[in-house]
Amino acid sequence: MLVIIGILVICGLLAAILFNRLSPIAALILMPVVGALVAGFGLQTAKFMVAGISEIAPVASMFVFAILFFGVMTDAGLLEPLLRRITRLAGSRPSLIVPATALLALLVHLDGSGAVCFLVVIPAMLPLYDRLGMDRRILAAAASLAAGVNVLPWTGPTLRAAAALKVPVMEIFRPLVGVQLGGLAFVFGVCWWLGRREERRLATLPATTVTAATVAKAADVSLQRPKMFAVNLLLTATVLGAMIFSPLPPVVLFMVGTALALLINYPDAESQRARVDAHARAALLMAGVLLAAGAFTGIMNGSGMLTAMANAAIAAVPPGAGGHIPFALSLIAMPLSMVFDPDSFYFGVLPVVAQTAHRLGSTAVQTAQAALLGQMTTGFPVSPLTPATFLVAGLSGIDLGAHQRFSFPLLYAASLVMVAAALVLGVFPI
Repeated sequence: MLVIIGILVICGLLAAILFNRLSPIAALILMPVVGALVAGFGLQTAKFMVAGISEIAPVASMFVFAILFFGVMTDAGLLEPLLRRITRLAGSRPSLIVPATALLALLVHLDGSGAVCFLVVIPAMLPLYDRLGMDRRILAAAASLAAGVNVLPWTGPTLRAAAALKVPVMEIFRPLVGVQLGGLAFVFGVCWWLGRREERRLATLPATTVTAATVAKAADVSLQRPKMFAVNLLLTATVLGAMIFSPLPPVVLFMVGTALALLINYPDAESQRARVDAHARAALLMAGVLLAAGAFTGIMNGSGMLTAMANAAIAAVPPGAGGHIPFALSLIAMPLSMVFDPDSFYFGVLPVVAQTAHRLGSTAVQTAQAALLGQMTTGFPVSPLTPATFLVAGLSGIDLGAHQRFSFPLLYAASLVMVAAALVLGVFPI
């Protein structure tokens, strides 16, 4: 019973968002509530929601203040030199700008945080895309591809897989280096193709010339603080560095960073209120979506729907298919990101799959590697179960459904390319 209800809830959520029948907030709240009530949980549904919201609250708070922090920094002109440099190197050629976006996202994502990657890359590149008239979905897709393929030993999915299966992280990661190189080659090839296609589309429109000078002029010069550039750069580097190397919670760092950014660049209270108001809509919308996502995961976990679906999927594996489990898992790992959140999959589903595969001839390491080729790696930027998905759509200024429809096929293709590379390199058998 729970399996059927859980599947209906997931399918209903995806359909409502992808086809714009409901807003993400409404879908994330209503679908699991209806499912829980139909399953007979009654007033317990409220407890599940509160538990989920409690877990997501620190993340939601971090995103609110991160949006404010980077918004203030953008207003102050911190990103303008970067835009001018990219404009000089790539000119007004999308075929160079889109791969440059992927390269920037790849470098920023070295800290292992998809959220930080999107918070840095998308605000930095969005003004350039807008000034050229480029499709914002391409910006979201390029950043998502680079972050999704960039599986590192210290990223969440890798650490979860190692902890859940009790195997060394590097034993999982080392054989995947060549696989990732194949994935990155695909990413930059696709980004070049997207940019080239965008060049042909823009060629049919009235010609516009974008230079370093026009990039600078397009910004609101009155808000920029060029004399504070070095201070702002130091503050930004300190906040991001502390996120990686210090034990302080990210929400605390962004709260303090936002307060200092306002004080340094806009000392009077009226200007500070104006800057907060300018970015409050985006911050409030993001907070609402994230809290609704917390309610969704709280109900799905608390009701046992996710566990029931996992057990049903495992029970459906034929006894003689054990040797093929890693390959089969790698093919569906990316779509599974739309169904299971990372904790539920890596700590709930993966150990059972790995144990089953081990009994039938495969190793736990191979099962973990297969999962990492898609489950919350290439899949996380479009999954409704991770806050980063709503972040990339919100920062890009596009509908979540539009982002998912555009980026899902590209991300799934990247996952399949890495599966093919894993087979060629002998990471696991077919």
